[in-house]
Amino acid sequence: MTRTQGARRAGRTPWLYLAPALVVLGGLLVYPVYQLGLISVLEYTQAQVSGGKPTSFRGLGNYTTLFSDDQFWSVLLATVVFAAACVLCTLAVGCALAVLLTRVRAVPRLALMLAALGAWATPAVTGSTVWLFLFDPDFGPVNRLLGLGDHSWTYGRYSAFLLVLLEVVWCSFPFVMVTVYAGIRAVPAEVLEAAALDGASQWRIWRSVLAPMLRPILAVVTIQSVIWDFKVFTQIYVMTNGGGIAGQNLVLNVYAYQKAFASSEYSLGSAIGVVTLLILLAVTLGYLRLLRRQGEEL
Repeated sequence: MTRTQGARRAGRTPWLYLAPALVVLGGLLVYPVYQLGLISVLEYTQAQVSGGKPTSFRGLGNYTTLFSDDQFWSVLLATVVFAAACVLCTLAVGCALAVLLTRVRAVPRLALMLAALGAWATPAVTGSTVWLFLFDPDFGPVNRLLGLGDHSWTYGRYSAFLLVLLEVVWCSFPFVMVTVYAGIRAVPAEVLEAAALDGASQWRIWRSVLAPMLRPILAVVTIQSVIWDFKVFTQIYVMTNGGGIAGQNLVLNVYAYQKAFASSEYSLGSAIGVVTLLILLAVTLGYLRLLRRQGEEL
């Protein structure tokens, strides 16, 4: 065997190990995405599902209908703003608590870890129901503590979004906290000690020392948070009863659900799903490209 043949075989070996996982991922991801894209270019309503009418090809007709709908653009704007607020709050809370974990003793650290992991492990439906009870206008303890009487948090658009944001951050920050904490622990203690001896404050140490060294980890948690928060469904659906009064709290995933299953316009629901997928891909690739321009290895 020549050296070139040996190099080729060595280059193929990793792919042979990855092949089973790639096959599984292909079945679980590629095929559903293909079906989603296919339905989005067809005329596919309840009539086609029941066999009353034949399926017809519409091309970009569903997308034209979608983009000409003012409600779609309103929901898209609300989704972007809501997801951005959730991501920023989740990262802020998660990073702050990760730094706090490095400053407390073992017992408080263990207690905080267990509490955070309990929030992370709570199913979204359960967590949403608990938060609804906490802020219930009749029986919730929050209104009593704040002296708000029978104020309904889910009646107003912005207060409902705020309530859902708090629940999303509550169930999402543990992932950021644990991941960033692990990254901080990997930073050499000598680096932090040198910064402290130079008189740097805790905020300056985080901004000038920890954040640059943790940038690859922060990239991962940011992208993961963007994907999670942009496609929030359960919390909005449960806490606002399907999107709020007159659809004032709709986000893209709930909007797609209403189009596909409430209105039986499966092709329009699929088109919304494709648009959501393309937006998330664009944001993720754009963020990774920005990091690579800054010389970060991911």
